[in-house]
Amino acid sequence: MSTLSGLFRLASAGWTLAPALRAVHGRKPQAGQRLARALQSLGPAYIKLGQMLATRPDIVGADVAMALQHLQDRLPPFSDDEAREEITAAFGRPASALFMAFDPPTAAASIAQVHRATTTDVPAADAAVKILRPGIEALFRRDMEALALFARIAESLSAEARRLRFIALVQTLAASVALELDLRMEAAAAAELYERTKSDPDFRVPHIDWARTSARVLTSEWIEGTPLRDRDALIAAGHDPKKIALILMRSFLTQALRDGFFHADMHPGNLFVDAQGRLVAVDFGIMGRLDEGMRRFMAGTLAGFLSRDYARVAEVHYEHGFVPPHHPKETFAMALRAIGEPIFGRSARNVSIARLLAQLFETTRRFDMQAQPQLILLQKTMVVVEGVCRGLDPDFDIWEAARPVAERWMSDNLSPEARLARAAEGFSALGRLAQDLPQLVKNAEQLSQLVAEGGMRLHPDTAREIAAEHDRRNRPWRFAIIGLGILIVLVTLLLFERTI
Repeated sequence: MSTLSGLFRLASAGWTLAPALRAVHGRKPQAGQRLARALQSLGPAYIKLGQMLATRPDIVGADVAMALQHLQDRLPPFSDDEAREEITAAFGRPASALFMAFDPPTAAASIAQVHRATTTDVPAADAAVKILRPGIEALFRRDMEALALFARIAESLSAEARRLRFIALVQTLAASVALELDLRMEAAAAAELYERTKSDPDFRVPHIDWARTSARVLTSEWIEGTPLRDRDALIAAGHDPKKIALILMRSFLTQALRDGFFHADMHPGNLFVDAQGRLVAVDFGIMGRLDEGMRRFMAGTLAGFLSRDYARVAEVHYEHGFVPPHHPKETFAMALRAIGEPIFGRSARNVSIARLLAQLFETTRRFDMQAQPQLILLQKTMVVVEGVCRGLDPDFDIWEAARPVAERWMSDNLSPEARLARAAEGFSALGRLAQDLPQLVKNAEQLSQLVAEGGMRLHPDTAREIAAEHDRRNRPWRFAIIGLGILIVLVTLLLFERTI
């Protein structure tokens, strides 16, 4: 896409959104419908924004949030004929050869739509068939290129945009979208999340039908459940919305902290409750990952806020380099206290998340904190999940919901027993390295069997001399590695004894 085309696309988006946003700001009648129509007309990337806003009535207002809900899974579908053509193109066989029944779409979102079907297997099975919208790749590519252009222009003109790392944020979004547009990757994500959570009693992931899955078609088991968006239906089915809210928040935090791999699109259109009261997630196109360092940061921050130890929360931020060292830690801890104390222990109905987000943003600006792309999906998902929990339980307390998950992670990873286990793993690795060193001698002897680029061979005597010299030079290192491993274990044992 040319720069001129990208600028036109951005200008067009601004022109389309401006009157709708003014209507929302002025609380005008049908403001939500106007915003929904504007976002829908702009394309899939903007529809994603609308899906997130639909979960935050506390920010955009209940009427606007309600109007935006149809963007989650009630967009205009494409025809059954087009869906069948996509199946034929994907598998080289007509839909009738794979499914004995193929119903009209039950849900249609920005990227794909879902059909209920019955497989031709023996015995037959009910299935959910997800099919990408025709031409969706080109539409997303257009939006991503326009957003990338905006990010480059913004960072070239604004220090604030550079601090927020607009370019890196758009790159993170683009990478996520690229995975979402290959349904084989979504199937793999679902399979991985299933393996990680199959022992969790309150969370369930549908099985994937790999024989009927391709880049543009994904088939999984059909889920019978009550949609999470319908609170009255949940109550009628005998489910407690307050319990479901706890399960949702704790499932999300457990996936993020324990596994470093979490469902990052937990809007109500993707969540159901089955007859056993388990939370069932669908649509695994957007997944988030956190490395061990980020999980430690998240757990340390949660634990610090839960214990109201703001100095510790500040220390965690400085340890990970999130706050430039020229800012005093004590001042940053005081700013965190100003954020945490007014909301600690208060229910959702008594906390303005809009004001809280504004205060958090002001704090990041004041202390020159750069945005962390790895945390973007986590933060976005946290906002969505907390909004869904508020809809289920107006008195939802995010701190009490998070407490057992954070405490369990700290116990499993930072207790003396956990430190001892990690030290033992390190010692084992060092021992294996020391044992492998003599193999270098054998490898050197085998050099005589290899032909160099110029066709030269090493004489066997020469190879043995090289090996012997290599062994003599590495012998001190071998003993040093073993000694270091023993020292690590002894120090860990000493620390362990002092704590019990």
